[in-house]
Amino acid sequence: MKKPKAKKVLNAGQIKKNLERLCKEILREHKGSEHLAFIGIRTRGLYLAKRLCEMMKKLEGRDIPLGEMDITLYRDDLNTLLPNGRVDHTRIPFDVTNKRIILVDDVLNTGRTVRAAVDHLIDLGRPRVIHLAVLIDRGGREFPIAANFVGKTVKLSAEGKVQVKLKEVDRVDEVVVGG
Repeated sequence: MKKPKAKKVLNAGQIKKNLERLCKEILREHKGSEHLAFIGIRTRGLYLAKRLCEMMKKLEGRDIPLGEMDITLYRDDLNTLLPNGRVDHTRIPFDVTNKRIILVDDVLNTGRTVRAAVDHLIDLGRPRVIHLAVLIDRGGREFPIAANFVGKTVKLSAEGKVQVKLKEVDRVDEVVVGG
C-alpha cells in the first residue's frame, strides 16, 4: 500500500498567527491575564507556552507565570515507555492553587497526554480552572477531553501522522501531516 505524501499545513507565519489568535482568545475568555499561569507539556508544548507568555506580556505588560510539565510518570503506558529510560522533572515555580491554568500542548489526539497532565496538576494543588490550548487538534479521542483553545483542526485517520516542528527543537517552524 502506498504511503500518503506529507503535506505542510502550517508554515512559520501561520503558526505565529495562530498563536497570536490563541493569545487574544485566552485573554478575552479570562478577562485579562491576572491569575493566569501557563504550563507547557514537554517538549513542544513548553515552547508554545513560552511563545504565548511572551505575546501576552507584550499585550498586557506583565510577566505571566510559566511552568513545564513532564507527564511521563502519569502515563497509562509507562511500562512500555520507560523500561530503561529516564524521567525529566516537572518545573513549576509557582503555587497552582487558585490559579487559572492554561495547559499547552502541540497536538491533541487521544486525550491520554492531557488526562495525565491533569492528574499531575491536581497532585500539585487545586487550580481554580484548567483550560487546554493546543496548536493542532487532530481528532481521534479515546477520552472525553476537548481543547478550549485550538490553533488548527485537522482530520486524519488513526494511522495519520502530525509532526509539529518548532525552531527551538527542530530549527524550523512548520506542521506537516500525512506520511
